[in-house]
Amino acid sequence: MTVAYLVIFASFLLFALSVVLALSWALRNGQMKNFGRGATAIFDPDEPIGTVTDSFPSTQTQAERSEGPLHD
Repeated sequence: MTVAYLVIFASFLLFALSVVLALSWALRNGQMKNFGRGATAIFDPDEPIGTVTDSFPSTQTQAERSEGPLHD
């Protein structure tokens, strides 16, 4: 039972060390600056911020999906 606790404790320490190293790397390389730019980077003129262009479950029928640009 003691060996199991030792393995769990060592695993926890290794995980905690990797988290600290990852966060320090991110801070050094500027990954934590300007979250707003990263949050809006996925939007473009076809899908502006605040406009829902897709949904789940989809409201399209199977026929409408098959007429898309991939099946021309």
